[in-house]
Amino acid sequence: MNMSQRLGISPEVIREHGLTPEEYEKIKQLLGGREPTITELGIFSVMWSEHCSYKSSRVHLKRLPTRSRRVVQGPGENAGIIDIGDGWACAFKIESHNHPSFIEPFQGAATGVGGILRDIFTMGARPVAVMDSLRFGPILESKSAGGGARATQEIHKNHSVLEGVVSGIASYGNCFGVPNLGGETKFETCYSGNPLVNAFALGLVRRDQIFYARAAGEGNPVIYVGSKTGREASEAKRPNVQVGDPFLEKLLLEACLEAMQTGAVIGIQDMGAAGLTCSTCEMGARGHVGIEIELDRVPQRETGMTPYEIMLSESQERMLLVAQKGREQEVFDVFQKWGLDAVEVGRVTSDDKMRVLEHGKVVAEIPNEALTDDAPLYKRPLERWDPPVPREMPEDIKIGETGDVTGNLKRLLASPNICSKRWIWQQYDHMVQTNTVEGPGAGDAGVIRIKGSQRGLAMALDGNGRWCYLDPRLGAMHAVAEATRNVSCAGATPVGATNCLNFGNPEKSHIMWQFSQVIDGMTKACEELEVPITGGNVSFYNETLGEGIYPTPVVGIVGILEDVHKAMRPDFREPGRAILLLRGSEAGDATDAESEFGSSEYAKEILGSVWGYPPQLELEKEAALQKGLIEMIQAGLLESAHDCSEGGVAVALAESAFPQGVGLKVDLAAQGLPTEFVLFGEDASRVVISCDRRNLLGIQQIGVKYGVSADIIGETVGGQVEIAIDGQVVVSVIVADLRENYEGALERALKSEPEAVAAD
Repeated sequence: MNMSQRLGISPEVIREHGLTPEEYEKIKQLLGGREPTITELGIFSVMWSEHCSYKSSRVHLKRLPTRSRRVVQGPGENAGIIDIGDGWACAFKIESHNHPSFIEPFQGAATGVGGILRDIFTMGARPVAVMDSLRFGPILESKSAGGGARATQEIHKNHSVLEGVVSGIASYGNCFGVPNLGGETKFETCYSGNPLVNAFALGLVRRDQIFYARAAGEGNPVIYVGSKTGREASEAKRPNVQVGDPFLEKLLLEACLEAMQTGAVIGIQDMGAAGLTCSTCEMGARGHVGIEIELDRVPQRETGMTPYEIMLSESQERMLLVAQKGREQEVFDVFQKWGLDAVEVGRVTSDDKMRVLEHGKVVAEIPNEALTDDAPLYKRPLERWDPPVPREMPEDIKIGETGDVTGNLKRLLASPNICSKRWIWQQYDHMVQTNTVEGPGAGDAGVIRIKGSQRGLAMALDGNGRWCYLDPRLGAMHAVAEATRNVSCAGATPVGATNCLNFGNPEKSHIMWQFSQVIDGMTKACEELEVPITGGNVSFYNETLGEGIYPTPVVGIVGILEDVHKAMRPDFREPGRAILLLRGSEAGDATDAESEFGSSEYAKEILGSVWGYPPQLELEKEAALQKGLIEMIQAGLLESAHDCSEGGVAVALAESAFPQGVGLKVDLAAQGLPTEFVLFGEDASRVVISCDRRNLLGIQQIGVKYGVSADIIGETVGGQVEIAIDGQVVVSVIVADLRENYEGALERALKSEPEAVAAD
């Protein structure tokens, strides 16, 4: 061992590497009592970080359901895999790139897309879709937040981050050649210093051609492929952000898939977080073997790189693979054909150790288990926490308007969380590969066809940080329920889930309580709705100046459409059709409604206040609603289906009118509730559908079968929107007027210049 490398490991150096004194003592113990080299210290620091080891979250993640008859691969690999029939499987996963996207929005978001794509094709799957879940700080000044130069500066920064992130996602995905099917974008003050960029990808693979990130076979060569290694910093010590090259990644995809087809490849792993370190020790650990690598052979972009820099570099577009001894040339030939580096850098050993050599000398030698299984596992303290908001409706809130509320509907449709995100998704290519059935801005879920079969896949992302802030367990249940409901609205049966869990500092007991509550809620909802979690990501330390973001679990759901031609859309097709409201459960009493209304978009945007709890959710009835809805769609009884979520039934009706310009005339029952609650309340388990009147009996029979109410509330008409409550008209406006408000709001907000309010 090179003794000179051991110099300088002071308490300060240990702290700089994100390790506690106790963790450092454990490292020495795992190394047989000796001090680590600086390279070994760096390796431990990244492998024992939250990002790689999940040391604060593992104890809770174990509670999540991860199995079903369709799950081929659950958590623990680069991506989860679900069997979708006919010999096909799909690999999918969601990951975060939050901190890098604040530091350098374009490259942070771009490399996030690149990383999740590599996770997919590492499994042998060809990526066929990406989606993203984004969270930013406000892009408009709000009355409640006040003004001032600081607020104005913050809004300018939020504009800049949003524009950079969207450009980065668009650039990478468009150049790589994968369709972006949408996702979600939300705005809240807590994300101003911590935007969330959660990237989802899905790929298709033949069931018998799946690859795993496992090394095997003593003496087999370890081959480095793809881009050269540069001085890009790791997650643990990040002064800068990596730079992505989507064109090189496209070549890497084709070369990897072709090399896999030769039969010469045994295992393959993306060099993602922690780069060469992670891929080396994890492949060895999964295969219960060791890996020895020689750093002099690693293709390097810069001269004079130290072992520490090479092992911790997170340069993009790189893979590590294990080939069969004697068949190396087949692999080299494939990568040479695609113009990519492919170099034998090491070999598989039988001693279960990760061994790193430079100029023939050992600079790091660590048992694989010390970096993986023996990583610290913390059962951090949990402390129940209540948000600093009133639980009952404040006395100064005035509701119960009896007149026309068209103006409030217009304002709500133009609000940042509800308005059209066309400005974002029109920058993405959503038709490349020609598999897209439903792209962004159209349905509740993205839908692709599987070429060569009648089948299709639907996918949706959902999360509501404000609801999880008010009640983490209930908010997480809603995230699962809404994502599965969106997939069901497309006519697909939800079969699998992935999650991205974005939280503040896990060393704070109330943050870990939020996390634990979210896991409990997600577990219950996934079990009831029959969607196992196949993998995902945890992102901690999302906080600024000690203030954490809202607890923000994002759920990605994938569903199977047996006949892709029956994919359902949300838009009304033509006048003269019946409009119905499907409900899985009945509305609560007026007291519950008051408390629940405080969590709505209407309360935040129109009333300028937040209070109470998210709406109640009965998972059994939610499951029944979704099953009934899917059966109605498969039976060909519906012409449209649209989930009621943000903005309530009034917004769902308006959104259904926009695509074709077909209006509606609807009369809703007040049931003793104020106008605002009826129109804009966000009760769970509701879907607006339209149909030919000849299909009403069939719909109601299926409703009875599943215990789902299917009430006729009106009909589609020409270009007018008219909503009455108990016969009294409360909204009357032409579709085009509402649509203009909804479609152009985001672009107008980004073009507007916030004005600082002069100090008194």
